[in-house]
Amino acid sequence: MTKKAHIAVIGASAFGGWTALNLMRAGAKVTIIDAWGPGNPRASSGGDTRIMRGTYGPAEIYTGMAARSLDLWKECQFSWGRSVYHRTGVLWMVSGPDDIYEEAALEALEQHGLAYDRLTVDEAAERYSQINFDGVRWAIYEHDAGYLSARLACQLLLKELVRNGVDFRLLEARPGTIRHGEMDGVRLSDGSTLVADQYVFACGPWLGKLFPEILDSLIRPTRQEVFFFGPPAGSRSFLEGNLPVWIDHSDAIMYGIPGDESIGFKIGDDRRGPAFDPTSGDRLPTIQAIESVRRYIKHRFPAMAAAPLVNARICQYENTPDHNFIIDRHPEARNICLVGGGSGHGFKHGPAVGETVCAMILKSATANPVFSLSRFSRL
Repeated sequence: MTKKAHIAVIGASAFGGWTALNLMRAGAKVTIIDAWGPGNPRASSGGDTRIMRGTYGPAEIYTGMAARSLDLWKECQFSWGRSVYHRTGVLWMVSGPDDIYEEAALEALEQHGLAYDRLTVDEAAERYSQINFDGVRWAIYEHDAGYLSARLACQLLLKELVRNGVDFRLLEARPGTIRHGEMDGVRLSDGSTLVADQYVFACGPWLGKLFPEILDSLIRPTRQEVFFFGPPAGSRSFLEGNLPVWIDHSDAIMYGIPGDESIGFKIGDDRRGPAFDPTSGDRLPTIQAIESVRRYIKHRFPAMAAAPLVNARICQYENTPDHNFIIDRHPEARNICLVGGGSGHGFKHGPAVGETVCAMILKSATANPVFSLSRFSRL
């Protein structure tokens, strides 16, 4: 009998969870390790919702990954019997000084079969009278886009893994010693050492700290504030079904997700915040950020100008210098694969990332130059 390859996956959220799922389905023996559990509040995959979109300007590779991931999200939620993909559509508002990014995005959407409407301002305003389109030049409406239930999806992924025999360990893991081109195992917080054939580190904002010699300057966690406001009493105008997910692309990017009966109207500022420690950093919102978001709401969503703040979250991005992912082997250890650098847009791509990493591990596929570590020598 052929011995199964044993793969240890460190990190149980979006990138790690989907990697483990693909490896399991391909017949590998998988151990998955996470210090706080899938989609926990410290993780970049934590929180209730993440946007599902295909608009990526000229970065066609991400549009293709989004299209593939969308198919896999639909497939998995059917097998799970739980809705994690919510098809609200996404309205992308072109508010910046030029529309080069959006024009390129339309070509990529067509190439990958993602249906969209190109809307004039008048057409958009007729559809969504809740929005003040002052300053918007035109808009893209993606039909099959929407949002994903992030924390729930991570938890359902782990349940499927465990149900199918994957060993899950709620422990902290640290790299062992690298010698002769391989790592000798991972040291766990219970004092044990796990030895496997290969190791995948998909640790989000902690990846740089685990491999400081190569990633310390390439993975930069930043503090990001997200707010939830309560719509007017009795009004459904800002709830799912009457408003799509929206993204306002001006000099900065603001974004939001419509509320439902259990959560408020979500709004966030995509600009990178200050450096942040995901383990010990405080997660209280700042008055400055709340005031900034309120000014924006007053302009773009006038009927929400007096809406109360009903919730807030502090999450983090783990940014690479060019905001592209890292999916590559460790340059000094052929049995380590490094996966991270989600840069605030990674969650939706988890299924496609999992397939990519699985091919690298089990089929010896080479790293895509867009995601390789060698690209940073050219920056």
